Amino acid sequence: MNWSFWLPVLILLSSLGAGIVIFFLPQRAYRTRTTLNMAAATLKLLLVAALVWGVFHHQSYETRLPLLPEMDLLLRADTLSVLFITLSSILWFFTTLYAIGYLEASPHRSRFFGFFSLCVSATVGIALAGNLITFFIFYEMLTLSTYPLVTHRGTKKSLRAGKIYLGYTLMGGVLLLTGMAWLQTLAGPLSFTEGGLLAEAPPIDPQTLTIIFTLLIAGVGVKAALVPLHGWLPQAMVAPAPVSALLHAVAVVKAGAFGIVRIVDNVFGVEFVAKLGVAAPLAWLASFTIIYGSVRALFQDDLKRRLAYSTISQVSYIALGIALLNPVATIGAMAHLVHQGLMKITLFFCAGNLAQTLGIHRISEMAGVGRRMPWTMTAFTLGALGMIGVPPLAGFISKWYLGYGAVLAEAEWVLGILALSSVLNAAYFLPILYRAWFSPQKNPWPEETSRGRLETHWMLLLPPLITAAMALGAGLLAHAPFSPAEWARLIAVREYPSP
Repeated sequence: MNWSFWLPVLILLSSLGAGIVIFFLPQRAYRTRTTLNMAAATLKLLLVAALVWGVFHHQSYETRLPLLPEMDLLLRADTLSVLFITLSSILWFFTTLYAIGYLEASPHRSRFFGFFSLCVSATVGIALAGNLITFFIFYEMLTLSTYPLVTHRGTKKSLRAGKIYLGYTLMGGVLLLTGMAWLQTLAGPLSFTEGGLLAEAPPIDPQTLTIIFTLLIAGVGVKAALVPLHGWLPQAMVAPAPVSALLHAVAVVKAGAFGIVRIVDNVFGVEFVAKLGVAAPLAWLASFTIIYGSVRALFQDDLKRRLAYSTISQVSYIALGIALLNPVATIGAMAHLVHQGLMKITLFFCAGNLAQTLGIHRISEMAGVGRRMPWTMTAFTLGALGMIGVPPLAGFISKWYLGYGAVLAEAEWVLGILALSSVLNAAYFLPILYRAWFSPQKNPWPEETSRGRLETHWMLLLPPLITAAMALGAGLLAHAPFSPAEWARLIAVREYPSP
C-alpha cells in the first residue's frame, strides 16, 4: 500500500470523518464545529489538488477492497472523476462557509453539518467509483444523507417534500440496481473502462442491452431530473438555501448527470451505444427536458422554484452533449458540468441572501433590490447572463461547443434547441434583472435584518462573489491550462482517441 492507494481513501475520509465527529458536538460548540468544517473542506481541497496534478501527469490512483465474491469496492481516479471531484470539493468549501453564516441562529446545526459532510462524502465516492457496484453504494448513500437536509426545518411542507424526494430517488435506485444486476449476469464484473466494459464482454442480445440501458439511464435520470422523473426537484426547494445549492450544483443533480456520462462512455461505450441506436432517444429526451424546464420556469414567481426549473433544463445540456456521441459535443457537456455548477450555485447563494436579509422569496418582491444589495445582485446578474449564454461567461463556452459538436455530428436540429433554450433563458432571467435594477421599490421589504456596514453577513456575501468571478473566469480563460473547458478536452481526447 502506497500513496496511490491511500490518496482516494484520504479524500473520502476528509469529509466523512469530520461529519461523524460533528454529529456528536453539542449545539453550543459553534467554534469547534466551524473550525472542523472549514479544516475538513480545506484538507479536501489540498488532497484533490494533489490528485489533479497526479492524474494530469498520468499517475494511477486506485484503492481496491474485497466486498462480495467477484465484487470489489473500487475507488479509481481518471480524468472524468477528477473533473467532478474538483468541482464538488471547491463548491463544498464555499457552500460550507455560506452555510455557517446562513444557519448561525438555526437549531440542530450539528445534525445539519453532519449530514452535510456525509452528503459530500457520498458525492466524492460517486466520482471516484471504479465500477458500478461502488457507484451504486455511494449513490444510495447520497440519497439517504440528503433526505435529512431536505427535511431540516421539520415543517409539514419540508416533510412532504422529503417524502417525495425519497420516493423518487429510491425508485431510481431500484431501477439502477435491477439494470446493474442484470448486466452483471451477462457481462461479468462491471468495472468502468475508457472504451466501455461491453467491448470486452461476450456477445449479448441487442434487445436485452437496450432494456438494460433504459433501466440504468432511468435509474440515474431521477437524480439528473430528466422529464418525467423530475417532480422531486421543485418540491425540494423548501430546504434552506445551502441545501438547494448543494442539490443543484454540488451533489444530487450533478451525480445523476455524472452517472449518465459513466453509463454511456464507460459501461456501454460510445461505439456500442451508436450500434444499439439508443443515443438518439436519449438526445430527444434531453432536448425535451431542456425546453420543458425553461417553459415551466417562465411561470414561477417563487425565485427558488424558478431556479429549480432552470436546473432541470440546464443539466440536460450534459445528457444532450453526451448523447451526440461526438468529441466536440462531449467537451461542451463536460465543461457544462462545471460551468452550470458555478453559475447555479451563485444564483442560489444570492437567492438565499435575499431571503435571509430582506425576507424576499418571490420575484414580485424584488423591485429595486439591486440598489439595496448591489453586490449580491451583481453576482446574480453574472450567473443569470451566464445561464442565458452571453459571452464571455462560462455558459457561452458550453453552448458553443455543444452547437459546434452538433454540426459535426450532423444533428443540426440541436442548434434549434440551443437557440430556443437561450431565448427562454432570457425570457425568465431578464425580467428578474430589470425588476431588481430598474424598477422603483413600491413596498417595504417583508422583513429586513441589519447587517452593519455590509449589505449582508460577510459569510453570505463572499461565496457568491467568488463563484460569480469563477464563472466569469471560466469563460474568459477557457483555453488556459486546467480550465474546465481544457480539462473537458482532455476527457474527450481519451474517450475519442482517433482524430
